[in-house]
Amino acid sequence: MAKLADLMNVVVTGGAGFIGSHVVDALVKRGDHVTAVDDLSTGKRSNVEWALEQGARLIVADVREANAVGNILAEARPEVVFHLAAQMDVRRSVADPAHDASVNVLGTIAVLEAARTAGVRRFVNTSTGGGLYGDTDVLPTPEEPPIRPLAPYGQSKLAAEGYCELYARLHALSTVSLRYGNVYGPRQDVHGEAGVVALFCGCLIENRTPTVYGDGSQTRDWVDVSDVVRANLLAAGSDVAGPINIGHGRETTVLELIEALDEVSNGAMPEPRFAPERPGEVQRSCLDVERARRELDWEAHVSLRDGLQTILVGL
Repeated sequence: MAKLADLMNVVVTGGAGFIGSHVVDALVKRGDHVTAVDDLSTGKRSNVEWALEQGARLIVADVREANAVGNILAEARPEVVFHLAAQMDVRRSVADPAHDASVNVLGTIAVLEAARTAGVRRFVNTSTGGGLYGDTDVLPTPEEPPIRPLAPYGQSKLAAEGYCELYARLHALSTVSLRYGNVYGPRQDVHGEAGVVALFCGCLIENRTPTVYGDGSQTRDWVDVSDVVRANLLAAGSDVAGPINIGHGRETTVLELIEALDEVSNGAMPEPRFAPERPGEVQRSCLDVERARRELDWEAHVSLRDGLQTILVGL
């Protein structure tokens, strides 16, 4: 455990969520003073029970409530803010783009302004890779190509990135945006609206038929949550600015994902049924992670099959 003088005050928005709770755990393990902020609309208090027992705090608040967020950061006086609170359901963003923007854009602005006022040293923003790039001819896709989101979710994340870069220019707030691939791992809700891996794992353990939208040839860049947590910690300790892709750098089709689950479960995965493809979803997604390798000394370590095995062991 670090000495008291070495401990750092940190705030994690969305800290009771799937990815955020893993970030909270990692920060607590290294000895930081951690305040998790979550409205518990999708996050769960149970995700941070261990961290709370170790001295972390959970404050229930909506990041869109600027006064509340300002008061939280003014009291916590964090050196680093990890901003993971988000509306992340592509389908809901298509059905209700105003709600999507209120969380992902206005919520980010509220946290940025609170961070500026509180004198935060580093702001690590959570963004998306495939959701931003849309259907592109450049695969793996680096950070530079034209940004052409296919759904309001990607558009709102692009706007949030823009505000992070604005605060860097206007207020000299050090910011970075991590563009995740498709993150999976323990604590992802098997009955939730986001996360194909989690939904398919739920089908596996409950012996339900998984639904594949389209023909299953669509690809994703799946990355284990432990690798994403490591990227967050490295980004917080660096001065790298702008967007950075965080993925495996490898295309895997939805049908290949089902095959991998069938393999690690010894043939227990039910056969899928097929349904029409859904609007706003990208056909192919694979991230070029060269910048992360070069500037963060980061790359994904966990293979898809090893990551799936870890999930199944914990279910």
